[in-house]
Amino acid sequence: MALKSTVFKAQLAVADIDRGYYADHALTLARHPSETDERMMVRLAALALNAHSLQTDCGGDATLGFGAGLSDPDDPDALVRDFTGRVVRWIEVGQPEEKPLVRACSRADQVIVYAFHHAAEVWWRGMENKVSRLDKLQVWRFPSEASQALAALAERSMQLQATIQEGSLMLSSPLGSADIEPVRWK
Repeated sequence: MALKSTVFKAQLAVADIDRGYYADHALTLARHPSETDERMMVRLAALALNAHSLQTDCGGDATLGFGAGLSDPDDPDALVRDFTGRVVRWIEVGQPEEKPLVRACSRADQVIVYAFHHAAEVWWRGMENKVSRLDKLQVWRFPSEASQALAALAERSMQLQATIQEGSLMLSSPLGSADIEPVRWK
């Protein structure tokens, strides 16, 4: 019998000072049996960093949520979709291969990858030349210590505050906080 996903609930209050976006989001995360708390929380942080797109790219007429991720390789980890069905932002976490990224760039206005694993530098050296022609693609790096600090915030029912200022994200909960300064690779 196949293992089932574990459901997590998050109340996420986003204060994106850089872009003047302030909103509360009630989110449900399904953690795939093979997914770690670290990866799940990086998905949540990536979503918080892109929540402003609801207002800045779509004028408030859009939805923000999680895709099937690990359960379906043709679906993003998170996305912003306008009400016409167009994918405005396709968000991946981890170290995806070239082919899925090319396919994502053909299906979305913008594709953003957040690499976080300690082996991300090795992955990027192998991918950099392969994806250099993808104009819609951005690649960011979360430092390993920051992604591990995110994992410590994971619990089945979360109350989180995301503050984005000067390009940095501080995600805090009653369990503590994690400071993330993403580094742009592409």
